[in-house]
Amino acid sequence: MKAFVVHNGNYQMKEVEEPEIKADEVKVQLKTAGLNHRDLMIKHRVGSNEEAYILGSDGAGVIVEAGANVSRFDIGDEVIINPGLNWYDKSEAPPADFEIVGVPFHGTFAERIVISEDFIERKPKHLSWEEAGVFALSGLTGYRALITQGQLKKTDTLFIPGAGGGVNSFIILLAKAVGAKVITTSREREKLKDAEKLGYDKGILTNDNWQEKLANETIDLVIESIGGKTFNRSLEVLRKGGRIVTYGSSTNDQLTFDLRKFFYGQYKLIGSTMGSREELHELLAFTEDQSIKPIIDRQFAFSDIDKAFDLLGAQNQLGKIVINM
Repeated sequence: MKAFVVHNGNYQMKEVEEPEIKADEVKVQLKTAGLNHRDLMIKHRVGSNEEAYILGSDGAGVIVEAGANVSRFDIGDEVIINPGLNWYDKSEAPPADFEIVGVPFHGTFAERIVISEDFIERKPKHLSWEEAGVFALSGLTGYRALITQGQLKKTDTLFIPGAGGGVNSFIILLAKAVGAKVITTSREREKLKDAEKLGYDKGILTNDNWQEKLANETIDLVIESIGGKTFNRSLEVLRKGGRIVTYGSSTNDQLTFDLRKFFYGQYKLIGSTMGSREELHELLAFTEDQSIKPIIDRQFAFSDIDKAFDLLGAQNQLGKIVINM
């Protein structure tokens, strides 16, 4: 079967062996898959490894084969992939054996994937195949950061730098469904205008003076994913006693901040990553009840996946990038 892999330090389309299933596994014929920032970085993690790893963490499709012990699903069921492996319950941190689909576990950029029935869920009825294929990683990451770790309330004001990414755009949709006020940023005025479809309440430019622009706002929660370039600026606009949740770092991983100012301000700094199966179930119920759908920027055929990677690398998208299998 065809698969998009990282092999000897390079990304390439390759013919790979058809996967076989174990007793508790299913084989899913993928209809759609979704790109994530993680996919851009994998080759730096695996280096020039001679083994070919199939990329991709998000996907949706139809079960075409089921192992003898599979009990939750039947052949023909429409499902989405849960990219967070071995994390069942909503715990303070992932278990030691937590993995993400797509290296080292073979991922969704292939015609078919074999996976335990524990880590698939029924395709939400209100989502198209394109929406379902990009839903889980961004949705689950955003839900844990915003709801489990951030403890967002409808009376809160949320500040989230960077409106365009898949996770952040989903967080804005979730926050507005909760009823909170949302303030966001973008590097470009045109993109900020484009992002109005997310329903945010106030948008400012990345290069604006944030303290000046937000002087009349009381920000209860900041969700940070940019890292070194914006972390201190985000902290400066957070109210004393407020919460800052970080789930990623698209710029510098290492930074310095004023520790004395931090503890005098009684700020709360909370880390977050992906989420558990329990949280995915909560997310699915909430999004179906609220009819929340991920925003899709562009779609590409599987044969044009290189172009999709170029678009993601340029960071000019608003929402998710779909691969039609």
